[in-house]
Amino acid sequence: MDTLVRGSSMDGAIRIFCAVTTDMVNEAHKIHGTYPVATAALGRLLTGAALMGATLKNESDSITLQVRGDGPLGALTAVTDSRSHVRGCVDNPLVERPLNAKGKLDVGGGVGHGTLSVIRDLGLKEPYIGQVPLVSGEIAEDLTAYFASSEQVPTAVALGVLVDTDNTAIAAGGFIVQMMPGSTDEMADKLEKTLNELPPVTTMIHDGMSAEDMLFKVCDGFDMLMDNNVVHPEYECKCSRERMEKALISLGKKELRDIIDEQGSAELVCHFCNSKYNFSRKELEALLSMAKGEEK
Repeated sequence: MDTLVRGSSMDGAIRIFCAVTTDMVNEAHKIHGTYPVATAALGRLLTGAALMGATLKNESDSITLQVRGDGPLGALTAVTDSRSHVRGCVDNPLVERPLNAKGKLDVGGGVGHGTLSVIRDLGLKEPYIGQVPLVSGEIAEDLTAYFASSEQVPTAVALGVLVDTDNTAIAAGGFIVQMMPGSTDEMADKLEKTLNELPPVTTMIHDGMSAEDMLFKVCDGFDMLMDNNVVHPEYECKCSRERMEKALISLGKKELRDIIDEQGSAELVCHFCNSKYNFSRKELEALLSMAKGEEK
């Protein structure tokens, strides 16, 4: 079972979130049929979203991460709630690319140049939206840049997905570690030195490290306390027939009438889980009566 833990130094100067997300990433691969580059890219984004979800306070809060690059993968999206239950999608899951110069999956090349948007819906009138240019398209570095630019919090993000020859994930996970008010330059230097000497996230997980093990490994040398509130990230789509009905109603009378006249029925497919919802002419006519606007 996937696990996400959080902790902080005893003086409150450091906080950290660590997660093992192998099962979650494999569920996303199973749903979307991703090839290795897409498995790694979407898996990293979903893991980053799950880690950020642990910062949310209310059950109704959510965070959406959107990566829009000019690479062959197209747009990637990940959505999380406060329980780190995530869902996501990638425009082109069947991308194939040669390994990069380091002999790794070329996620950056698959994503390309573009932007990362972080949308925080905290139940206010309008969601908070932060956007930064992609630094590398490797996801972790881009999230690090977001925290520095949009939230002014010194942050290190590490994300990894080790993909097997059958396109499934052998190991996946990551961490977010932040310097909080009250931290010193000496603390930052000490943490940076530790981070530079860490093995890759996927190596730690593949070698059997738990999320708790990673937490204390990343913050080695600091007096750390782990929060008892352990959560279990998982892939969970929130689509339903009712939500699809609302989507059709929101189109308005004119567009719904066009669908009825031109197609006679409708099939809606959820981007996050590929579930299909079919609506007959009679059902569309009933929804038409609830839609706003004028018919053509």
